[in-house]
Amino acid sequence: MRKAIFPGSFDPITLGHEDIIRRGITLFDEIVIAIGINAEKKYMFSLDERKRFIKETFKNEPKVSVIIYEGLTIDLCHKINVNFILRGLRNPADFEFEKAIAHTNRRLSKIETVFLLTAARTSYISSSIVRDVIRNGGEYELLVPEAVKVKK
Repeated sequence: MRKAIFPGSFDPITLGHEDIIRRGITLFDEIVIAIGINAEKKYMFSLDERKRFIKETFKNEPKVSVIIYEGLTIDLCHKINVNFILRGLRNPADFEFEKAIAHTNRRLSKIETVFLLTAARTSYISSSIVRDVIRNGGEYELLVPEAVKVKK
């Protein structure tokens, strides 16, 4: 069984994340969306909200599950018996950053990273851009799955 994790903070999940996950479903038997906890980060949405947004977005997809984790992603992979990490690439800067992490992960374990290029229609979207649009009262709904709701 080919199982992958798709790690991130998902603050919030975007249409770009959704695109990568839906395309990843065709490559893997199961995708575990792993919401990482980073004590250094200040989040806009709570863990419960982020998990709810993801669960609702993929409620009709039995191959997708959601968990929360702390620590190294490769440790999580070993713990839940996953051999692949799925990552999306939007631009050359993403590639350089993700390449370094993938090489490190492969050096420390046997975990392979699989990269998918984001779709052209979502390649400009990032969670930080979405948060900025939300903070400034913009139409964030154009950038995220329907499940993402902001309390006004």
